[in-house]
Amino acid sequence: MTATRHARELSAAAAAAAADKLAGDIVAFDVSEQLVITDVFVICSAANDRQVRSVVDAVEERLLQLGAKPVRREGEREARWVLLDFVDIVVHVQHQDERAFYALERIWSDCPVLPLPAAAAGPAASEPR
Repeated sequence: MTATRHARELSAAAAAAAADKLAGDIVAFDVSEQLVITDVFVICSAANDRQVRSVVDAVEERLLQLGAKPVRREGEREARWVLLDFVDIVVHVQHQDERAFYALERIWSDCPVLPLPAAAAGPAASEPR
């Protein structure tokens, strides 16, 4: 089983919204084979707490325009790692320090990486992980 078309569309929109707020190293993993609770993880980085909040707001606003509302949010108070659960996709917006420490890419490296639109190529997209 692979991620649904709807999940892929939401992932592309979330990634583009994150890139609009200069999130870096944006990646989407198809986790549908590993998890039954969601199809896609979108992961991105922000340089500071304020930018984490800005990226979260932009992603939520963009997905609301597509009719997707988050059913759960975690980490907003600290703004170091905010998780937005839209059921079909889960968006992780991480401060760069948390991104390096938790290395979610390593955990999900056996899952296929979904292609993202050119609009999702944030400023750090070409930097090595």
